[in-house]
Amino acid sequence: MTTQDIPKGFEPHFRKSPMTDPWEPLYSMRTDDAVIMGLRLAKPHTNARGLIHGGLIAALADNAMGYSCAHKMGGSSSLVTVGLAVDFVGTAQIGQWLAVESDVIKTGKTLCFAQCAVKADGEIIARANGTFRVVKKA
Repeated sequence: MTTQDIPKGFEPHFRKSPMTDPWEPLYSMRTDDAVIMGLRLAKPHTNARGLIHGGLIAALADNAMGYSCAHKMGGSSSLVTVGLAVDFVGTAQIGQWLAVESDVIKTGKTLCFAQCAVKADGEIIARANGTFRVVKKA
């Protein structure tokens, strides 16, 4: 994969995790209001039928919404997921660009609410809603 395969504005994701390490390379782009996550779909992202795995979609949606809430709150707090709902409305295949685009609905002192659209080459394949508990940074 070359940098030409990655849409403009995306950079290597700023935070690594043992959960997402097998899915690297992951990319992200920060806007004023959100953190958009993306990756070029490859074999490690698929199920036995060669289609994107729902667990990948759920995990990336969770990550993107949580990062977006933290970003919107100025990075002063950490967040943990207390609720996550995902609706799968399509599928994606190896080679497509997957982007998780979040909208922060509301931030508060104890909870943050977000939603996102998961897109494969611009077509929505899933949507998600998340509720996050605001905790002090360690």
